[in-house]
Amino acid sequence: MSPPRTSRARRRRSHPAALTQVEGPARGGRRTKELVSRIQPGDIAIIDHEDLDPVAAETLLKAGVHAVVNAAASVSGRYPNRGPLILAAAGVVIVDRVGSHLLDVVKDGQSITIHGGEVHVEGEIVGRGVPQTVATLTAAIEDARQTMGAELTRFAENTLGYIQEESHLLLDQLELPDIRTDMAGRQALIVVRGSDYHDDLEMLRRGGYMNEMRPVLIGVDGGADALLEMGLTPDVIIGDFDSVSEIALRTGAELIVHAYRDGRAPGATRLEDLGLEYLTIRSEGTSEDIAMLLAWERGVELIVAVGTHSSMSDFLDKGRAGMASTFLVRLKVGPILVDAKGVSRLYRHQVRKRDLGMLVMAALFTVIVVLVVSEPVRVIIRGYLLTF
Repeated sequence: MSPPRTSRARRRRSHPAALTQVEGPARGGRRTKELVSRIQPGDIAIIDHEDLDPVAAETLLKAGVHAVVNAAASVSGRYPNRGPLILAAAGVVIVDRVGSHLLDVVKDGQSITIHGGEVHVEGEIVGRGVPQTVATLTAAIEDARQTMGAELTRFAENTLGYIQEESHLLLDQLELPDIRTDMAGRQALIVVRGSDYHDDLEMLRRGGYMNEMRPVLIGVDGGADALLEMGLTPDVIIGDFDSVSEIALRTGAELIVHAYRDGRAPGATRLEDLGLEYLTIRSEGTSEDIAMLLAWERGVELIVAVGTHSSMSDFLDKGRAGMASTFLVRLKVGPILVDAKGVSRLYRHQVRKRDLGMLVMAALFTVIVVLVVSEPVRVIIRGYLLTF
């Protein structure tokens, strides 16, 4: 009988705080969000992702990776990026700066071994990098915090340039297709699969917001699947459709492809192959921006945003110039925009043992009082007393 296929990475430790060797099947991809759909628990992910953002890190962790080999630098030093620290704190091995050649050398599913900063295939070293730990990443993040002025300057310059080149997003009405979803006078819940999205959605659901307000549910790409995870069906899905499941696409939601201003719409190809009808919006910026502008132009009363980019760290984490548009769009819709990010951290329902004990004591006291004042019970008690 042949030995079973190894499905989990094997680890050897020489020190309880440091992982010195990991072995397991490799899964590689240049786009992290596409790679995670192929990762199995115990796999070693080979990525090419400079400044690995928290959302990507959390997605890799949820997929069950035991190690991450990054062709680029997980923390480049441009700004304090905490994404890799999420993985390291969870015990995931990280090796950085191995070089993009590794994605061509290692075949998908091939067993590899990580020893320190070396990557081995069948006993041969195919790549060398820099092993990262919680300590090294913390130091790199602190160094970046001290020198991030240049990155902020670059972002500010890009934002000013965007105002000059793409001011139509702020000043003009967006050319919108005819959609069947009525949004006027209603609230819109826009969901992006970003940081804390799951906890904040759960808090909104448990708090009764969904049932009470019945908002229009707009999923931005993978945000549609985030809604499905909560048992909610999106009304509208907007994006380039590279990270949304076919299940979500077939829920009956209106599908709106975010196209470039010149008409190119890469996301349309997938929908056409699936035989699904769709509408198109041509605009610069991100799909997140288009979702907010769509809700704004359709006259919603309030926009509740989940998982969207709302802080400077979020904008820098995204790592692309287009995030300046998100900053400007938020200025435009600001009067009706409420961020749900962090709601789950603000309201944590915790029952203290002392409170629980007092509740039990109060219940027992109530039962005792009822028994004492009840005439039938008093007769029974007197009968027992006379018997004894």
